[in-house]
Amino acid sequence: MNSAKTRNFLVLVHLYLAAFLAPSFLLVGATGALYLLDADKPVQETSIELPKDVVLDPQSPSIKADVEKVLRESGVALEFEYIRSRGDSFMTRPTSRTYAQFEKTENGWTATLNEPGLLYSLTEMHKGHGPTAFRYFQIFAGISLFLVVFGGLIVGLLSKAYRGKTIMAALVGTGIFLVVGFVA
Repeated sequence: MNSAKTRNFLVLVHLYLAAFLAPSFLLVGATGALYLLDADKPVQETSIELPKDVVLDPQSPSIKADVEKVLRESGVALEFEYIRSRGDSFMTRPTSRTYAQFEKTENGWTATLNEPGLLYSLTEMHKGHGPTAFRYFQIFAGISLFLVVFGGLIVGLLSKAYRGKTIMAALVGTGIFLVVGFVA
């Protein structure tokens, strides 16, 4: 394959991947910036009245079934995929949609039902806390983003007209990345 054909092939791959994944790239860019800017991410919390003397062990292999039973007994209809625990607290996932959060206190277990707003939901998806299928899509999108950027660099380097500009932009971007990331 000559360099013109290679360049045209890479441009097509770059174009198709970038266009196909544009919603994911925009989600990550927008939610990442808003997260760093401390944008308000409202979550409506409602206390869940748990059955008396409820016993939960976050380390139990049956914790998902135990939580489903406790929620049912509390009159809460909630579907979730898995549990994320941290010490004496845990939450149902995904947290990009309505989820329950449990915490052990001196007086026993307490729980809240949390209904996230749109920005909170999108930020949770960005963090990988969305549905499992979306997490796999994010892995694909991450690999594709690498290919889009790497392919774009290769296309710039294959073209004599853009080679110098590509090298200069890559060097400046790398320098800024290193300075603000590791020196400043």
